[in-house]
Amino acid sequence: MKTFKTAGESKVSITELMLPAHSNFGGKVHGGYILSLMDQIAFACASRHSQSYCVTASVNRVNFLNPIDVGELVTLKASINYTGRTSMVVGVRVESENIQTGEVKHCNSSYFTMVAKDENGKNIAVPGLIVKDKQGMRRFARSKERKLSAHDRDSKYASKAFKVNQYLEFLEGENLKLDLD
Repeated sequence: MKTFKTAGESKVSITELMLPAHSNFGGKVHGGYILSLMDQIAFACASRHSQSYCVTASVNRVNFLNPIDVGELVTLKASINYTGRTSMVVGVRVESENIQTGEVKHCNSSYFTMVAKDENGKNIAVPGLIVKDKQGMRRFARSKERKLSAHDRDSKYASKAFKVNQYLEFLEGENLKLDLD
């Protein structure tokens, strides 16, 4: 196995026609179905990069920007944005295409943290990432920042560390009624 790989070596894309079975009552494709496809392509990309079985550790925010209609082609693109010791951040972009008009819409993007596993389920080291351009460096730095922010947020709001009095003013004016014991 290589010690370092480029993002291009692990890129994956798939295109699928959206069928009535994928839709809700309004004729739009279920967000859950799209999330399932996103998880599958993140797995494929991470597995290609690490040459091992991978599991999803977390999914960063998913915003549904545009609805997807039955009959549209959906293309998902995935690439490695960041590599840690045993984990990888896979960037996934979803676009839909109206096959009659050719209009392409960006539907959502998200970031999946995937962890490489051995045959016994233990975490294993992954190849590092070779970054060759400003865009790749930006993606790597943004992923590292997102990882650090999540850690800080989790620590700040840990149950044992949380102090109610520090947040009373912060929560003022919210659609909230505090009835604390």
